[in-house]
Amino acid sequence: MAYKAPDFRKGLKIIYKGEPFEIIDVQMSLRGRGRSKYKTRIKNLRTGAVLENTFTEQDSVEEGEFAGREMQFLYADASGFHFMDTESYEQYSFDKEVIGDSKYFLKENETYPILLLGREPLNVDLPAAVTLEIAETEPAVRGDSVSNVTKAAVTKTGLTIKVPLFIDIGDKVKVDTRSMEYIGRA
Repeated sequence: MAYKAPDFRKGLKIIYKGEPFEIIDVQMSLRGRGRSKYKTRIKNLRTGAVLENTFTEQDSVEEGEFAGREMQFLYADASGFHFMDTESYEQYSFDKEVIGDSKYFLKENETYPILLLGREPLNVDLPAAVTLEIAETEPAVRGDSVSNVTKAAVTKTGLTIKVPLFIDIGDKVKVDTRSMEYIGRA
């Protein structure tokens, strides 16, 4: 089955030129007696690249076998990141390139929504913020009251972030998964 351009909507997942994409934005324009045009912004689900494209109402794209599954993160090793489907107990492996910076937010034995195309895992859907424990940082300085002064800290997952001076080793902090910045204490 295929989608025609008038069926396009935000969030729709499609196969375009053999690659999986998600429609980020779509705008229809009608010109006089001409056909409708659909300006779209689409994001490649493998590479993250965003394209702008214009379709006519006659253009069509493939539907694809997309499925969302809850999977438990098992472990990471040299070959990649390993997850288990919580329903079928089937195991899937992600390449390091697919996971990218999400690796800093994955915790063993936690469950995450995973997008699959057939049997190929495409991405991990992370929450907006996660709680991480500080593994390394300079000692907290007492009496330093200058506002907005920060220091570097490394979390147990290996992410280096800027934190306020009062944060110490063992503290749990909230980190934004999109900007990779400190939000506050957990």
